[in-house]
Amino acid sequence: MTTTTLAVLVPLLPFLGAAAGLLLGRTAPAYVRPLAVLPTLAAFVLAVVVAVDQGGGKSIDASRRLTPTGSVPVDLALHLDGFAALVAVLVGLVATCVQLYSTGYLRDDPRYPSYAALVSLFTSAMLLVVYSGDLMVLLVGWEIMGICSYFLVGHYWETPEARAASLKAFLVTKLGDVPFLIGLFALATDAGTFRITGVVQASLTGGIDHPTLIALLLLAGVAGKSAQFPLHTWLPDAMAGPTPVSALIHAATMVAAGIYFVARLLPVFAASGAALTVLAVMAAVTMVGSALAALAQDDIKRVLAYSTIGQLGYMSGALAVGDRGAAVFHLLSHGAFKALLFLAAGVIIHAAGTNSLSAMSRMDGLAKRIPDAYWTMTVALLALAALPPFAGFFSKEAVLSAAEHTALGDSTVAPQGTGWIVLIAGLLTALLTAAYAARLWLMAFRGTGAPAPDHGRQPVAMNAVLWVLAIPSIGFGLTTGYLDDWFDGHALTPALTTSVLSTGVALVGGLVTYATWRHTSALAARTPIGAVAAHPEADGGLVEEEAIASHTPVYGDIASASDPADPGRLLLGPLHRHAATGFHLDAVYRTLFVRPVLAAASLVRFLDREVVETYVQGAGALPRWLGTAVRKAQTGNVQTYLSALLAGSAVLALVAVVLANANAGS
Repeated sequence: MTTTTLAVLVPLLPFLGAAAGLLLGRTAPAYVRPLAVLPTLAAFVLAVVVAVDQGGGKSIDASRRLTPTGSVPVDLALHLDGFAALVAVLVGLVATCVQLYSTGYLRDDPRYPSYAALVSLFTSAMLLVVYSGDLMVLLVGWEIMGICSYFLVGHYWETPEARAASLKAFLVTKLGDVPFLIGLFALATDAGTFRITGVVQASLTGGIDHPTLIALLLLAGVAGKSAQFPLHTWLPDAMAGPTPVSALIHAATMVAAGIYFVARLLPVFAASGAALTVLAVMAAVTMVGSALAALAQDDIKRVLAYSTIGQLGYMSGALAVGDRGAAVFHLLSHGAFKALLFLAAGVIIHAAGTNSLSAMSRMDGLAKRIPDAYWTMTVALLALAALPPFAGFFSKEAVLSAAEHTALGDSTVAPQGTGWIVLIAGLLTALLTAAYAARLWLMAFRGTGAPAPDHGRQPVAMNAVLWVLAIPSIGFGLTTGYLDDWFDGHALTPALTTSVLSTGVALVGGLVTYATWRHTSALAARTPIGAVAAHPEADGGLVEEEAIASHTPVYGDIASASDPADPGRLLLGPLHRHAATGFHLDAVYRTLFVRPVLAAASLVRFLDREVVETYVQGAGALPRWLGTAVRKAQTGNVQTYLSALLAGSAVLALVAVVLANANAGS
């Protein structure tokens, strides 16, 4: 078969697996797991074959006219370049690992058939986005991912947290999709085509009439889908879904789609220096803010969620300085170690048999009980902290090196100021990332919380997947010299200056966190639990104080209140309370948008019920009253009718006489 035929099968196989899984989920449950795993695994293998065939050389394009239109046609088109080939391999790998992992993680879940089918559909939609050569076809995959995330985040719909999180994820991403859709149509109108190659060519030749406006409209959709400031608030709450779903969303689908979209259409954004500056500022705020928030969270999945937001900020920063190779390189590297982090966190939660263990302040004795998760998560955290020779070091250095070149004026694509913005924010985020990575490791595996009950060894599939993902987390960065062809021939080797600076600040962040943890642990050993709330470091408020006194975990926006040995409190100081709530951005949105909308809805409901409905009921009541009066006049007595007729005739005669006299007098 040709490469294009194989590429068509890559998104098609998971789609067919999803359809078959939904149809046979109840009638033939024995086929559910094979239908979940095998089509996704086959798609991964084919994606690898397509990548090898493409070889990082000239892009492969194929198209068929999907529908004739009166103006801009829509094509079912494929565009296979090095970026598409490698990202498809990542999607296939992570999706296969998630499906295998889920067979153990959700083995007793009665809704597993629908869950597995939705994961397959999610995978198919992302692969469609990756391989699509037409913006309208890409939009189909883009929106399918949105609805799949709604159902998967709300998988545990019995809980109010899951219902609220799924609705929030859907609404916030749709808020960004509205300007995104407008931007797509404006872009196609200016370029005269929905084909990505045609749009890129038009932008390179100055054929886009409104580059700044279009780029900003598109960035709104990217901010929503890839959880960038200010539309990032849905991602931490999405942790209410199953942990494998979190791994899929954070590593290879959904949030990766926005970054990949900008990378594919980077010349469109590069046509506007203002748009790149906005993207750089957005990336900088996202990086630093999310890293501070991660340092204050107690729930292990929320720490990883804010970590994802920050790492996506690195990718956006690379795009802001005009280097899509560095952005996609970090996308691939991050996808491997972030999937590993979430799936290892799932093993921790699964070991206790309850989600309550996701609070790091209650973890104790886990390193010996779950050694596979312990060692692999250690590898992933070292990659997250970007320490050499792990994958995160090489990919993050590619971003910082690109920012340094732009800051020194060596870039002809982006304004020099964007380089300084990304470089300074990136170095500060490297310090904070190492700090919260060290804090997570210390609290999860060296904590002094209450020991959780031992629920036995984890399923083999779950542990095996962790070691599979540990391989690229360790070694993917070492392939930089061999994958240059897939990245437009651009060398991604680390630069000396940024490597020394970022590694140095990362080591400082990790060592300071360790020293702080030792100090707070010694302090906690001398402090009774009930007295923690009175300690000046325990500034979490009344709710947190009650939680500390009762030694119960607090979830949601309240962070590590129940562990006096949390180094994040001492490191952040007065900033801790604000960082724990995501800097109150949800509260701001509730005040500015949610409450006014609810108030307007209440007013409309009042007007509908008390005003409009009153008139409607009145319009029906008047004829009813008239009908009642007329009905009472119909007695059926002939004498009554004759009497009324004579009386009426007399009245008419009298009126006629009066009118005649009046006319005669005039």
